[in-house]
Amino acid sequence: MLNVININDNITLNYIPMQKLKTVTAGMYIHRELKKDEASKNALLPHVLKRGCKLCRNSVEIAHYLENLYGAKFSAGISKSGEDHILCFETETISDKYAPDNENLTEKAVELLLSVVFKPLDTFDDGVFEQERKNSITKIESIINDKRVYANYRCQEEMCKGEKFAIPRLGYAKDMAELTKEELYDYYKSIIISSPIDIYVCGDTDISAVEKQIRQFVDGFEFTKGTMPESTIIHKSTPVKNVVEKLDVTQGKLSIGFTTDIGADDDRYWGLVLANAIFGGGAQSKLFNNVREKLSLAYYAGSFIEKYKGIMMVNAGIEFKNFERAYGETMVQLDEMKKGNITDLEFESSKGFLINSLNSYYDDQKALIMFYIGEKVAGTNLEIEDCKEKIKNVTRSDVVSAMQSVKADTVYFLTGKEDE
Repeated sequence: MLNVININDNITLNYIPMQKLKTVTAGMYIHRELKKDEASKNALLPHVLKRGCKLCRNSVEIAHYLENLYGAKFSAGISKSGEDHILCFETETISDKYAPDNENLTEKAVELLLSVVFKPLDTFDDGVFEQERKNSITKIESIINDKRVYANYRCQEEMCKGEKFAIPRLGYAKDMAELTKEELYDYYKSIIISSPIDIYVCGDTDISAVEKQIRQFVDGFEFTKGTMPESTIIHKSTPVKNVVEKLDVTQGKLSIGFTTDIGADDDRYWGLVLANAIFGGGAQSKLFNNVREKLSLAYYAGSFIEKYKGIMMVNAGIEFKNFERAYGETMVQLDEMKKGNITDLEFESSKGFLINSLNSYYDDQKALIMFYIGEKVAGTNLEIEDCKEKIKNVTRSDVVSAMQSVKADTVYFLTGKEDE
């Protein structure tokens, strides 16, 4: 059960009690509205900040600090949930209960987290800035190397053209190359006092001591109230958009974007969740067992929901020559769903698949934190047991009803340069 403590108008401390594991995981998440002129700054900033602060002035000192916490972990990065661009800073350490010399390991790990975010060096180091900028540009340019990820990214980009959601999570190489360290530092100073910030702590710890530590640390900052970014679901464009891209590849990538007109707060949402699991959500699904196994039209075939935008995505790896058949069979299986042609095995095994997926969060502190962040971003604020109960209560008619609103919007096909 999540315990929520408001530190001030911007900062919220969220405690997830867990005694099952012998570690404590803490994370800080800065929420920014996804914007073209901020995306590259958001993507670069966590990597620069993690390289040094007033507590530990460089990577070597940070490494020594973590070693003294018995090999604690620390990382930083960027994520995208709908139109919420989230700067992430995370640490994991042994629970104080298991510390060999009764050290306050959680307090020290949180101290590093707070220092990196709230007490950076007075200026960004030239070498660090250049290294991290180069690394970030390399990540952007290397997206194309993973064709499966690239095809899904390109399909969503085409589908959401003109919307904020089309802005890439990692930003733009051109903007990154033109950014100066002074501009990035000024940007940091503006957002740190004006953004909603969530701090999550998961494990077995004295959360009142962590609360006191945070309040003391941010005392003296003059915050201006920030608002959580909001995402809007995408509605179908007419007609279906077809996009073919040719690259030097030996395997075709088919990506289909569907609109659903169903958001996470819609009464039909859990019917859609189960419908997606039956359609393409796992080894028990129609796409896996028909497109891949029975007809051998794909090396892989599956679907997932982008719940913040009301999108269902299908991705498949296929032979170039099988494009028409793979696409056609995908639509046949969609039609089967809409007609209610769902076997007992498909229905029950998909429910079990989803419930087991939710249960797995109890074994992974980072995943559990991500679950709660997702609930906050979606505005639904459910507990895992609430989600399990909703899945158990979904009926066949709920599944069929949800699938009626699923419509193909964009078909993207990545093929070889010689393919005709």
